[in-house]
Amino acid sequence: MQKIPLTVNGANKLREELEELKTVIRPRIIAAIAEAREHGDLKENAEYHAAREQQSFAEGRIAEIEGKLANATIIDVTKMDAKGKVVFGSTVTIEDLDDEKTVTYQIVGEDEADIKAGRISIGSPIARALIGKEVEDVVTVKAPGGEKEYEIIKIEYI
Repeated sequence: MQKIPLTVNGANKLREELEELKTVIRPRIIAAIAEAREHGDLKENAEYHAAREQQSFAEGRIAEIEGKLANATIIDVTKMDAKGKVVFGSTVTIEDLDDEKTVTYQIVGEDEADIKAGRISIGSPIARALIGKEVEDVVTVKAPGGEKEYEIIKIEYI
């Protein structure tokens, strides 16, 4: 399996979710299954079937997170010498050259991406265009709506 890049923050969030699944959610589901079993006939027991379905989902998510963490390359951008270039984990402020609007994005792994929070996937067209560039460089992004040009205003490693 190939290594997947994760920021330190992204890895920490996955670890927190894993901890909650193992210490809070899993015991709650086990208790719900035990209680449902006490009600008797399992064939027609909706509570039992719902709890088993929740258990299946939780166990699947636990396995998924453990797999991601095992195959992750955790990158701490604050400890890298990026030499002023856009790299994985950096926070980039860009200006749309058409309408002069500025926007700030952090380039993260696919699992961490959340456009509303300003985090874009390393595999997105805009991130691919920005990687390796410096402040004042102009990049052309080939998007489904056509080509857009952006100027890099600021690069931060936070």
